[in-house]
Amino acid sequence: MRVLSKGALGGQFVRYVINGLAATAIHFLVLKFNLEVVGMASAGVANGVAAIFGITASFIGSRYFVFRGTSGPLLRQGMLFLLLYACIAALHALVMHIWADRLGYDYRIGFVLATFMQMAFSFVANKFMVFK
Repeated sequence: MRVLSKGALGGQFVRYVINGLAATAIHFLVLKFNLEVVGMASAGVANGVAAIFGITASFIGSRYFVFRGTSGPLLRQGMLFLLLYACIAALHALVMHIWADRLGYDYRIGFVLATFMQMAFSFVANKFMVFK
């Protein structure tokens, strides 16, 4: 078992934030494209589709950039990551559906709120469950 110093954990967290910002940008750009170019009627559905792109970017970045010292099997990590992010994406889509579709608020603000909730869950779950 490898013991992490505060510096190593801090480095992982900084890389996690960078990776998260990149994945979130991809997620948001696809969401915006779905709503404004494709013309999807539901922000919840558009967000669900966009989440697939954000989750893929997040996994690649997590495995090879954030938690790069891990050596777990790719398939196992991929399956755990997908399970975790399927739950998080469903929560994200639900927040977007309630915020934008039901309450009629700006989808961009809902996206930010849902993303902060996602961030709170994902670092800990990835650190101790997926890329342990």
